[in-house]
Amino acid sequence: MTQHKTIELYTDGGSRGNPGPAAIGVYIKTLGKTYGECIGETTNNDAEYQALIFGLKKIKVLVGKVQARQVRVACFLDSELIVKQLNHEYKIADATMQQLFITVWNLMLDFREVTFTHVLRSKNRIADAAVNRALDTCMAQNKQVKLV
Repeated sequence: MTQHKTIELYTDGGSRGNPGPAAIGVYIKTLGKTYGECIGETTNNDAEYQALIFGLKKIKVLVGKVQARQVRVACFLDSELIVKQLNHEYKIADATMQQLFITVWNLMLDFREVTFTHVLRSKNRIADAAVNRALDTCMAQNKQVKLV
């Protein structure tokens, strides 16, 4: 049997206020890549899903569409709610979160296997730091725009 590569993906999303200015943080440990960007105004839970979506899409681009079919992606999130929803332990009542769930589910088809594991924030420091850097930058830029 062929050995298949596993890519470790750490994601985090957050908002200041809930809803409020939001950002995502993504750390693709296996590939040594970190990303953080603002996503506008949304809730913490939406930002968590959007970070995961960004991460899965980024992996597909980085490894290539064909190679992605041979890759296992181990996703680590510090949102227990999102992990339990993705692992079918919790139902999803919110319509926006249902759509985000469907987006993740469709992205999973691009890979050999995708798993979701809850980790403590202390194990998700790099993605968490990327969220906070992005939020700090975007909030500072927004304040500058309002002052002009």
